Amino acid sequence: MSQTLGELEARKHALQARAAQERADIALHFEPLEKPLSWADKGMDAVHFLKGNPILWTSAFAVLAHYKPKLASKALAVGWGAMKLLKSAKSLI
Repeated sequence: MSQTLGELEARKHALQARAAQERADIALHFEPLEKPLSWADKGMDAVHFLKGNPILWTSAFAVLAHYKPKLASKALAVGWGAMKLLKSAKSLI
């Protein structure tokens, strides 16, 4: 019984060492991608924040419409078109 436990213990240590080596290898290969992926993560966090707080982007658009109505109408047209495009793309998928 103790021999089996000893074998299992040795196998466990070998597997843990192998897993640590594989993690180090993966980290080495993905190191150049770390900064771009962190920027993408920050961008996704910003999108989720804006989705959760619609009063912010609504207020920003209202200020834009007050001070720059031509730009606001162009932004509204582009945004409306983008929403229609996304909805049609979602229905295709």
